Amino acid sequence: MSKLITVFGATGNQGGSVIEAILADSQLSKEFKIRGITRDTTKKSAQDLAKRGVEVVSADLSSLESLTEALKGSHTVFLVTNYWETMNADIEYSQGKNVADVSKAVGVSHLIFSSLHHVKEETKGRLTKVPHFDSKANVEKYIRASGVGCSFVLPGYYMSNYTQMLARSDDGSYTLYYPVGNNAKFPLFDAAQDTGLFVKVALKHAGKLKNKQVMAAAAYYTPQEIVDTFSRVTGKKASFVQVSAEQYKASLPPAVADEYLENQLFVEEPGYYLGEPLEPSLKLLDSKPTTWEEFVKKNVSAWK
Repeated sequence: MSKLITVFGATGNQGGSVIEAILADSQLSKEFKIRGITRDTTKKSAQDLAKRGVEVVSADLSSLESLTEALKGSHTVFLVTNYWETMNADIEYSQGKNVADVSKAVGVSHLIFSSLHHVKEETKGRLTKVPHFDSKANVEKYIRASGVGCSFVLPGYYMSNYTQMLARSDDGSYTLYYPVGNNAKFPLFDAAQDTGLFVKVALKHAGKLKNKQVMAAAAYYTPQEIVDTFSRVTGKKASFVQVSAEQYKASLPPAVADEYLENQLFVEEPGYYLGEPLEPSLKLLDSKPTTWEEFVKKNVSAWK
């Protein structure tokens, strides 16, 4: 009899990718039935999943009662939380805690959480304004302490960010402005395509990866490598320019300026994954993740 996996964010980038990966995998599609959690079960993307055999339900992450109903009977849960929905770290933490508590209460065997490192702690208080990392790290700590079987997938730096960050000039050239030097290494990741690829690692190697982290990124790239690859693929001139912290913040909406600045500074030092190599995670994959070159080729129209 198949086990039930419940996937949060079923119509979003990460959850949607997880569902696609399971449906396409000959082993996992037999091993698991899928329940997809989404806010609106009537929208087309949710209905399309239902037509493919996914049980689509809605749940309120702030309601223990709602979550108890949604997680009932689940063997495995994939949880992704969305800081940017409320821009409130306390709410994100509370929602993650709720899922952990309910998972424990209903007997979930394996909770896979989309996590990140704790910037304030890892920099010993040097960088204090990256709550969308810190709140996820706090959820991870809570899950680890809860006693639920768990593993963690840490998504890399979204390749899709560059469809906005590579700024087009009037002459048709592009510039990447960063408040860091070319020694910074960005672990790039195509979230919509490859989240499921890395979550499959946590599913297929559950015993080996109990309480462990999977680094979900294709490779590390310097800012210069990012623009050079972009130029080579598109034929458009592109350059990397290091700017001051104040110049960088001035180009951003005030509500996110400090957070984005410190996020980039964290990538530079101590590193997005604290300098950890990607190879231990990459060698467990069934297939290769999307490279930055492949992403640019596939999405070249985004920069027109």
